[in-house]
Amino acid sequence: MAARRSFTWPALLTSDGRGIAFGGDYNPDQWSDDMVDEDIRLMHKAHVNTVALAIFSWDKIEPREGEFTFDWLDQIIGKLGEAGIAVDLASATASAPMWLYAKHPEVLPQDKYGHTVHPGSRQSWQPTSPVFKEYALTLCRKLAEHYKNNPYVTAWHMGNEYGWNNRYDYSDNALNAFRAWCEAKYGGIEALNAAWGTAFWSQHVNDFSEVLLPRHMGGDAMVNPAQQLDYERFGNDMLLDFYKAERDAIAEICPDKPFTTNFMVSTDQCCMDYAKWANEVDFVSNDHYFHEGESHLDELLCSDALMDSLSLGKPWYVMEHSTSAVQWKPLNTRKRHGELMRDALAHVAMGADAINFFQWRQSASGAEAFHSAMVPHAGEDSKIFRGVCELGEALHTLSEAGLQGAELEHADTAILFSAESEWATRSQTLPSMQLDHWHDVRDWYRGLLDAGHRADVVPLAYDWSGYRTIILPTMLILSDQDAQRIADFAQAGGTVIVGYATGIIDENFRVGLGGYPGAGQGLLRDMLGVRSEEFNILGREAEGESHEIQLTNGSVSRLWQNDVTSLASDATVIAAYVGAEAADWELDGVPAITSHPYGAGTAIYVGCDMDRQGIALLAGALGFKTGDPRIVHTVRRTADGTGFDCYLNRGKQPATLSNIDGELIIAYRCGSGSVSGEYVLQSNSILITKRVE
Repeated sequence: MAARRSFTWPALLTSDGRGIAFGGDYNPDQWSDDMVDEDIRLMHKAHVNTVALAIFSWDKIEPREGEFTFDWLDQIIGKLGEAGIAVDLASATASAPMWLYAKHPEVLPQDKYGHTVHPGSRQSWQPTSPVFKEYALTLCRKLAEHYKNNPYVTAWHMGNEYGWNNRYDYSDNALNAFRAWCEAKYGGIEALNAAWGTAFWSQHVNDFSEVLLPRHMGGDAMVNPAQQLDYERFGNDMLLDFYKAERDAIAEICPDKPFTTNFMVSTDQCCMDYAKWANEVDFVSNDHYFHEGESHLDELLCSDALMDSLSLGKPWYVMEHSTSAVQWKPLNTRKRHGELMRDALAHVAMGADAINFFQWRQSASGAEAFHSAMVPHAGEDSKIFRGVCELGEALHTLSEAGLQGAELEHADTAILFSAESEWATRSQTLPSMQLDHWHDVRDWYRGLLDAGHRADVVPLAYDWSGYRTIILPTMLILSDQDAQRIADFAQAGGTVIVGYATGIIDENFRVGLGGYPGAGQGLLRDMLGVRSEEFNILGREAEGESHEIQLTNGSVSRLWQNDVTSLASDATVIAAYVGAEAADWELDGVPAITSHPYGAGTAIYVGCDMDRQGIALLAGALGFKTGDPRIVHTVRRTADGTGFDCYLNRGKQPATLSNIDGELIIAYRCGSGSVSGEYVLQSNSILITKRVE
């Protein structure tokens, strides 16, 4: 893993700089000047102590080329600072001013069809454009020079949600940069030809000048999947390079304040390789927006589990989430009663030391006018703002109790995640286009919760050797090196659970031969003691055919079954396919889930997809340590051993907790039980206690 920047947490303007950060994106340039004093009054009422400022303010900072105006921003930062509100100051480069686009339309990105991506939204610029980079870095340096000694600016917020709109650029600048990226990676052109398998479809290239971007090639054309995977890597790297250029331009002038940028991790989006990005920030931050429906809390916890791993167990920063509904989904549900508080404190329970929203005041116009905010259209006298004040009071209470800085205790199970496998599962050249690695991580996470077992979510590239069990759901790509790491883990006594579409291809999208899974040149097969010859793919598209197959343990498979034709003599069948549907596909009695001893450990093969019920059933059969599936329990512990126990009710029905000791800190939507130390948790509730050991 690459060298990592030292962890540095932004200070608040408290006497000791400590406390849980609370606030949100602040956009006073949308309002009249006299609104600032009213905003600060309301911020005090809500216990707001930090804001992210000037994220989309380039046009006001530089209204015309070379003409920089800071007076308005100085006044706002001064008022905020005097009120005890710290500023996370943005580089303001997320959206360029219209005058820049008018003068330099060549900075605009192109889509894969060759169409220009026009200005008017966010990130309408090429990350590889030297012209745009020159303007952006000039702005960064001007901001750094002006605010390097400002005591109220305590952190730098670089860009905003890198990759939201320009993740895929097919411009000539991108083409030239991609060719240079490929040459740096492969060194020689024949190494690229071998990696991309260009012998197929006459794609051999004689020189890096012949390398192309995977642009549109016709209505039913399929992109070379190895080329597409490298393009995904390149897109991640070009944006990371742009972030580092902005960061370094400011750091040369203002090196003593921490830098971050907001990741986008929820189980609807995880588009970048954040395992790489996390090395380049001083503290990890995330924008998380809830998933509508009954998965709401579980999805939040799963995303946060990855965030905790990306921060290497150090506290992390919620840069954005919503007080209620957003406006950019097909279905924009509002939050139910209690979910504003419960969601925010759930982030805290999972390791966050900063709770921020988009945005402070709900916009009266523009594309996000109907996105909820801390101060809604209805104003101060509203349920949402009263909820914000209630949350601010709760976070203040937790700060006073000393929670800030406490680290989340790890689970004993790690579900492994890889951005490259997520990118690979989007390929249109796979046996099924229904694969989704990140969603399978979520399903395993939720299935284990249903069994009363909480797992961590850890990047494949990180160190997971200290866990008892690792799970690889749809980890499509495994290099020889990673296959060896996994085998070594089992050899040393760990339990490895390998999913049905794991280890099928290597890092160059080349299929491992000799049977599935072929990763590590057969090492994964040896570890698992199985060999599969063919995939059996189901789906409702096949009219009149069955679309599910039963397993002997009561589970059901509805997408993908591996036809296991060889089983080691010392392997055990945990479940097999059974029934008429299985017989139709010659799968009746074929092993579906197996266990195989390997060294001092155990390798479990799950040769088919399973729903949450099947995952929970398997966890019980494998003897996972389980608890009450209705309650999620986490512990955050300080350096001196003080523990903060956090309990969340996952369901809509009340759940009773018994024998809870320690000092009660937060009891939101909780009531006392009939005996001492007993609490009744309602829906959308959270209980936090403090134990000094």
